[in-house]
Amino acid sequence: MASTLKRVLIGRPLASDEADHQRISKTIGLAVFSSDAISSTAYATGEILIVLVGAAGMVQANGEPTTNLLKPIAVLVVILLALVANSYRETIHAYPDGGGAYVVARENLGETPSLVAGASLLVDYVLTVAVSIAAGVLALYSFIPSLERFRVELCLLFLIILTVGNLRGVKESGKVFSVPTYLYIGMLLLFIGWAGVQHFRGNLHVFDPTTAEAATSIKLIQEEHGPFIGGVSLYIFARAFASGAVALSGVEAISNGIPAFRKPTSKNAAATLGWMAVILGSTFFMISIIASWMQVVPDESRSALAIMGERVFGDTNPLFYVLQIATMAILILAANTAFADFPRLAAIIGKDGYLPRQFANRGDRLVFSNGILILAGAAAVLLIVFNGNVTLLIPLYAVGVFTSFTISQTGMVRHHFKERQKGWKLSMVNSTLGAIATFIVAAVVIISKFTIGAWIIVVLIPCIVVAFRGVRSHYNHVARSLRVPADFRAPETVPRHGVVVLVGGVNQSSLAAIRYARSVGSEDVVAVTVAIDEEEAARVRDAWGRFGLAIPLEIIESPFRDLTHTVVDYLDELDARWDHDYLTVVIPEFVLPHWWQGVFHNQSALALKLALKFRKDTVVVNVPFLLPEGEDEVLADMASMGLEMGEESGLAGTGPDQQPTIERIEPERNQPG
Repeated sequence: MASTLKRVLIGRPLASDEADHQRISKTIGLAVFSSDAISSTAYATGEILIVLVGAAGMVQANGEPTTNLLKPIAVLVVILLALVANSYRETIHAYPDGGGAYVVARENLGETPSLVAGASLLVDYVLTVAVSIAAGVLALYSFIPSLERFRVELCLLFLIILTVGNLRGVKESGKVFSVPTYLYIGMLLLFIGWAGVQHFRGNLHVFDPTTAEAATSIKLIQEEHGPFIGGVSLYIFARAFASGAVALSGVEAISNGIPAFRKPTSKNAAATLGWMAVILGSTFFMISIIASWMQVVPDESRSALAIMGERVFGDTNPLFYVLQIATMAILILAANTAFADFPRLAAIIGKDGYLPRQFANRGDRLVFSNGILILAGAAAVLLIVFNGNVTLLIPLYAVGVFTSFTISQTGMVRHHFKERQKGWKLSMVNSTLGAIATFIVAAVVIISKFTIGAWIIVVLIPCIVVAFRGVRSHYNHVARSLRVPADFRAPETVPRHGVVVLVGGVNQSSLAAIRYARSVGSEDVVAVTVAIDEEEAARVRDAWGRFGLAIPLEIIESPFRDLTHTVVDYLDELDARWDHDYLTVVIPEFVLPHWWQGVFHNQSALALKLALKFRKDTVVVNVPFLLPEGEDEVLADMASMGLEMGEESGLAGTGPDQQPTIERIEPERNQPG
C-alpha cells in the first residue's frame, strides 16, 4: 500500500541514464531558479515602508513625504543587484559544476569561509521556503481576510504540496510551477504600465495618511517597529535599505543549480541569470516609484502590492484578483527555488564529507530526496514557531543571504587575481565593489535587527559550521580506522569459531536456525535457551529429548527478565571456555505475513541483534522463518510435527543478586536433527 501511494504521488522510478533528459530549458529554468528573486518584488517595497514609517511616520521632519525616500533606496538596491548579478554571472562560467558561494569559497578562500558560506546558504534556503510561503498566504488573506485565522495551517498545506511536487523531479515540477511565474510577471508589467498611464494622466490615487484607518495602521507599525523619532537618520535609512535589499534573495540560486540546465549548461544558466536580473531590477524599481507616487500607507495585514493594486485596478476589477492570485502563487512557488538548490548544495557538501553522505544519494526520480525532506521539515518548524508571520521571519532572512553574497564576491576577487584571464582587472573591481556593498548590508542587517531576530542566525551559522567539522572529523576517524597498513599480510591460518543458537523453545523457527548452524561446519555448536522457572526448563528439556536434536542444549534458569544481559553474560563465559577467534550467534526469527502483526509480539530477536551488534568478534546471523498466511495452515503444520508454538518461552534474564544456573543436555548418538 505504501509503495502504491508513493508511485501515485511521486511517479515511476527513473533510471540513472535518464538524468540528461531531466535537464531543463532556460524558460523553465527562469521559473524554477528565479521565482524566489522575482517574487521578492511583492514584499520588498512594503518592508522598506514599514521601517521608514516606523521611524518617521508618513511625513519627515522637513515636511517631505517619507515615501519619497523609496526612490534613492530603490536606485541603491538596483545598483547592488547589478554588481551581485554580474559577479554571479562570472561565477557560473568559472565554476560550471554549481555550488555557488560554497564552491567559490572552497576553491579560493579555504575551509572555514567555505563552511560559513555553505551554512549561510542552507539557512537562507530554509528561510526562503518559510518566508515565501508565509508571504504567499499573506497575499491570499489580503483579499480573503477570513482565512487569516488559518494562516499556519495553510502554510503547512502549501509546504506539503511543494514537497511532493519536488520529489517528482525538477523537470516535472518546473513545468507546472512555471505557469504562475510567468502569470505574475505579466500581471506585474500590466500593473506598472496601467499605474504609469494613470500617473501621467494625473488620476493616480494618492493615499491620505490622516484618515482614521491610515492613522491606525501607522500607529500599529510605530508601536511594533519604532521608536517614532519624527525623522529619518542615516541609520534608519541604512536599515530601510537593508530591508529592501531582500529583493536580492535568490540571485545566487542559478549559480548553485547550473547542472540542472541543458547543455551548454554555463551559457544557458548565465543567460537565465541575465533575464532574471533585468526582470527583478526593473519591476522592483518601478513598484517602488509607484509606491512613492501613491504615498502608500503600509499595513502589516496586507501587502503593499495588494494595497496599490486595489487602487490602480479597482477593488471590483477582475484584474485585481488575478494580480493577487498570481502574487500568492509565485510567492508560494518561490520556495521552489530553495527546493531546487538546497538539495544540490547539501549533496556537494555531503560529497566533501561535511554532511552525512546520504544527502548525495538520488531518489527514485533522480532528485536528492533526503535534502528535500530535511528542507521541508526545517521550514515547517519555522512556520509553526513564527506563526507564519512574514515580518517576524524577514530579520532572520537577510543575514544568511548577504553573508553568502559577501563571501562569494570576496572569493571571486581572489579567483580573478589568481587566474588573470582577459578583462580580469575590471572583473576584480566589480567583485570588490560587490563584496564591500554586500558586507555593509550584512552588517547593517545584523546590527539593526539583532534584537528582533537576527541574533538567531548569527548564533546558528557558527553552530552549523561546528557541526560540519564534527561530521568531517567522524568520517576522517572512520577512514583512519578502516585503512589497511602498507605492511599488512593476510594470515595463513584459518580463524576458529564457535556457533551458538539462541532458541526460545522447540518450534519450526528454531529448527530452521539449528539446521543452518549445523551447515556451518564448526567443531563447537551449542543451543542455548533462557528459562524463567523449572517448569519452563522442563518443557524445553522434554521437547529437546523428544525430537532428538543433534546438538547440545544449555538451559539457563533465571527468575529475572532481562534477556539481552543474560545472553551477553553467557557469551562472555563461552568465549573464555572455547577460546575461539570468532563467535557466531544464530538468532531464529519468524517473519509475519503482515507488517502490522508485529505489534502482537515482543520483538526479542531485534533486541538481541541490537545488543550483540556492539560485541567484539561476534557474528550475528539472522535465520528468518516465513509464517504461512492462514491460521488453519499454521495449526496444521504444528500438528503434523506435534509441536507447541512456544515462540515466546524462555524470555528471562539475570539480576544483580542471583546468578543463573546452566544445565547442559547432550544429544543422543544416531538421533535425527
